[in-house]
Amino acid sequence: MFTLSKNILVTIGILLIVNFAMAQNSKINNLKYASFDAYPLYLKNDLGVTYTTNKTIVKLWSPNVEEVKINLYKLGNGGSPIATQNLLYNKTTGVWKIVLNGNYHNTYYTLQAKNKGNWSKEMPDPYAKGVGVNGNRGLIFDPKLTNPSNWNTDKQPVLKSVSDIILYEAHVRDFSIDPSSGIKNKGKFLAFTEKNTKNEYDETTGLDHLKELGITHLHLLPVFDYKSIDESYLDKKQYNWGYDPQNYNSLEGSYSTNPFDGLVRIKEYKEMVLALHQANIRLVMDVVYNHTSSTDIFDQLVPGYYYRNWPDGKRSDASACGNEFASDRVMARQFMIESLKYWVKEYHVDGFRFDLMAIHDIETMNQISIALKKIDPTIFLYGEGWTAGDSPLPIEKRALKNNVKKLKDISVFSDDIRDAVKGHWSNVEEKGFVSGNKNYKEVIQFGIVASTNHPQVKYDLKRSYAQFPYSDSPTKVIGYVSCHDNNTLYDKLKISNPKASEEELVQMDKLANTIILTSQSIPFLHMGVEMKRTKLGVENSYNSSDSINKIDWNWKHENKELNQYYKNLIALRNNHPAFKMTSEKMIQEHLEFLTLDSPFLVGYTLKNNANGDKWKTIRVYFNGNENEIQQELEGTWKMVCNGAIINLNGIEAIQNQSISIPGRSAIILYQE
Repeated sequence: MFTLSKNILVTIGILLIVNFAMAQNSKINNLKYASFDAYPLYLKNDLGVTYTTNKTIVKLWSPNVEEVKINLYKLGNGGSPIATQNLLYNKTTGVWKIVLNGNYHNTYYTLQAKNKGNWSKEMPDPYAKGVGVNGNRGLIFDPKLTNPSNWNTDKQPVLKSVSDIILYEAHVRDFSIDPSSGIKNKGKFLAFTEKNTKNEYDETTGLDHLKELGITHLHLLPVFDYKSIDESYLDKKQYNWGYDPQNYNSLEGSYSTNPFDGLVRIKEYKEMVLALHQANIRLVMDVVYNHTSSTDIFDQLVPGYYYRNWPDGKRSDASACGNEFASDRVMARQFMIESLKYWVKEYHVDGFRFDLMAIHDIETMNQISIALKKIDPTIFLYGEGWTAGDSPLPIEKRALKNNVKKLKDISVFSDDIRDAVKGHWSNVEEKGFVSGNKNYKEVIQFGIVASTNHPQVKYDLKRSYAQFPYSDSPTKVIGYVSCHDNNTLYDKLKISNPKASEEELVQMDKLANTIILTSQSIPFLHMGVEMKRTKLGVENSYNSSDSINKIDWNWKHENKELNQYYKNLIALRNNHPAFKMTSEKMIQEHLEFLTLDSPFLVGYTLKNNANGDKWKTIRVYFNGNENEIQQELEGTWKMVCNGAIINLNGIEAIQNQSISIPGRSAIILYQE
């Protein structure tokens, strides 16, 4: 009988292991898959760049390309590669990988993939956490070296209840670009770190203004790296809102003081977060995972996988921007989850607003919520519960407003109360409740109870987008009348009421957001509304000039009384939990609508110390008519809002008398 020696057996074993390893890790992938569903999955959190001082590992999940290589650069733009190497493929995981031994901090890189014999152009990987100028090269870096000195002691502002949230939407450039801001770092992240800034009348601007106003959350329009601004020519006049994503996990360089150094934008953004937290303000990022500005990075590195198609093969476009992200595919879902987790862990972000959220599937949104709540139970998630076009994703699977009951701790915008208050968004000349449209009374009541089920609200609402109580919690609905989209509140009111005086427009303005801030939904304010912000009638200012989009901080002086009204209105909500009840049941038990014949008059009572409020009973009236309305009032009351001013200590005492509710005004009274 023939036998092999022990040494020979060991040698053969080693050769078998080496051959197996080479089969698993090859520079060329010859495998073909029948469909995207057949792709191997990789659900670990280390795709992209993993940096240590001793080595850097780069991984790309791409089962359907033939080869992948990395190019290394000293700078974020220009020059030739200092090295080019191939990545190795693992057919079990579908991941291409390379280990770069040594310290590669502050080294730029690009990836290229070969598909059907053709190499893609150079670009960062989808997970790139840092980029060079214009986002064309990724950046390998040590995150610790980008931290401000006291970053590790950063503390979130306390948030006792989701119902306490007051959102305030701003654009980084708009916030500080005008000379009237008194801010040095105009149009930059660092603008939000400056204190003691003043307008021409020595009134507070910038961060101090936000603190003074009393908001809890600053919502910034997209700050990830977006495509439309050429960061290499910032002396040229350029503007964009930023809804054209390029690199999801990297920051926009035009908001930094040096876009050519990829480390600067990271450190300055962290300094902004730190300053906001120290000012007792949480930060919300506006995220746009529903589409990409260009399909290059995803489509050339992982062909076809990350985008939805119709059955005939045509690319679907529910975003109206040329493509839509396939959130329901496992690795696309994984990308979104890991991206959002990174923003929370690395940058201490406190919440996210999802653009066209209904393009995403409910399962993905719920998994996002679960993953983020594990990191931070107080994180706040909300989005637009609609699409801009049709999608292959079935309606019952979409994160639509009408499906909000299926979403876990995720809120949706109420377009119902928005249009009821000021008039339809697409018919700029239509009046709303605050300017005398008698058809919106019931929709206003629907909005007051935050689209929940209330026994006094009729749900055959002909003027509403919703015909049923779609929400089961007031904290799942965002109440608002204006945002970056469409006309500002002031412009909408002025266009739809061409004969109204400035005094009358201000009254409508006050009434509009008094309805929002005393309703049970989470209130959302558009920056500058407290000082009559105008975009000179421009409806879609996404790429308009600074002259259209900027905040003129001298408006604060010109509208001093209006600004004070907003401060007091926010203080009213902050100090009185009756206006921010935490459950549908609580609203049903404590909020009672008054039976009022006038289609222009809405009234309700918050009774029995609602939500533990120190005021036993609160009475609220909204008069949308141009004329005053008389109303009988029994008992002893103290008035805190008379339509013109709000004073939490009381304006006057009322006892068993008829009160006059001025035209286009709110009246708020209480009993202790």
